[in-house]
Amino acid sequence: MGIYAEQVLPRLIDVLLGTREFDTMREEVCADLYGDVLEIGSGSGRNFRFLPASVAGLWTIEPSRVGNVLAADRFGASSIPVVPSGTDAQRLRFDDARFDSAVSTATLCTIPDAAAALAELRRVLKPDAWFHFAEHGHSPDRRVAWWQDRCTPLQRRVAGGCHINRDIIGLITDAGFAVEKLRNFYLKGPKAWGYMYVGRARNPAPYTGESRRADRVAEGARLLSE
Repeated sequence: MGIYAEQVLPRLIDVLLGTREFDTMREEVCADLYGDVLEIGSGSGRNFRFLPASVAGLWTIEPSRVGNVLAADRFGASSIPVVPSGTDAQRLRFDDARFDSAVSTATLCTIPDAAAALAELRRVLKPDAWFHFAEHGHSPDRRVAWWQDRCTPLQRRVAGGCHINRDIIGLITDAGFAVEKLRNFYLKGPKAWGYMYVGRARNPAPYTGESRRADRVAEGARLLSE
């Protein structure tokens, strides 16, 4: 990794995602988290001050070394235990049904294989546990989506692999989650970068080998019916 990607970009993201508007979303998305919580893409730890008292501990996944250093300063003064737990959300080193809830903010746009990360997330969440998310992605407005598709290649190069055109809800539901709360809106600024998905999704069952086989059977049946 170059100096820009390793040193500059994490600090720039920390500033860009530290606005009052984003803090309002963080407060919303962290509300009602409880028990042992897994955060994928914990970044510089900006969600931490919004965690409710019902959180017993936070396990974090973050690939950026600088992000983890910035986060350590925010974690240091809290009574909530924080356990840095790796760098790759696509391969989680936890047992099945380990966590009570999970959270992700501005993460699914960047993970190289978001589908694999969500499958892993579903695996490590308990049945009926909640995944709270605030993500930007594909807009239903055709004109905005046109710009998203054309700007994503450049965005990926300058923003650490960020895709601004991912179908966030499609990814979450394809992984087997049931989205039960969702709010869509545009952030202030260029619409192509600011179409937001803020909500919660429930894990209806452990993501076991049996459920993976059932998913493949269901997908095959769907394709045959088309």
